[in-house]
Amino acid sequence: MKLAAAILVSIVLFIVLAALPSAQPQIPSGKEVVSPAAYSSLDPVARGSSLQIAVVLKIRNGFHINAHEASADYLIATNLTAEPPAGFKAGNVSYPKGELHTFSFSTTPLNVYQDKVILYLPVTVLPDAGIGAHQMPLKLRYQACSNEICLPPVKLDVNAVITVAASPHASRPAHQELFPGQ
Repeated sequence: MKLAAAILVSIVLFIVLAALPSAQPQIPSGKEVVSPAAYSSLDPVARGSSLQIAVVLKIRNGFHINAHEASADYLIATNLTAEPPAGFKAGNVSYPKGELHTFSFSTTPLNVYQDKVILYLPVTVLPDAGIGAHQMPLKLRYQACSNEICLPPVKLDVNAVITVAASPHASRPAHQELFPGQ
């Protein structure tokens, strides 16, 4: 009787365990690996002034993205482009240097970003810019990889908000932790 009960419990336990979802880690999409956010160095900013937009990329633990200066032609470099609205002019993005790391899939070190990286975009507010809040659409393109796999390249929309004031005396530094020396 005890043997039959033990067999029955074993069979039930086996069925329950077989019905549970696999314990293998789920692979995220490329869009889930990087969390971007945009911050303005001045809020508000006066017409005819310049400011910086910092785009902070938080990269999921265990993943990296290729640096802007990719190690090889076939690698997808990280790239940020701006679509400035009327009354604004965007300059060239300043990218940090990547770090060289060796991965199991490459015998040569690759130039990558990991953890957190900040991209800077200079912006000029033209004298005819409208007063108030303005949206500056940004496009971030990158390819995320782990030590085992590379995910398909993705493009993410990032929105920068720039508030324009009529008076030059209204300009105030903002997010000073991202803009040292300002």
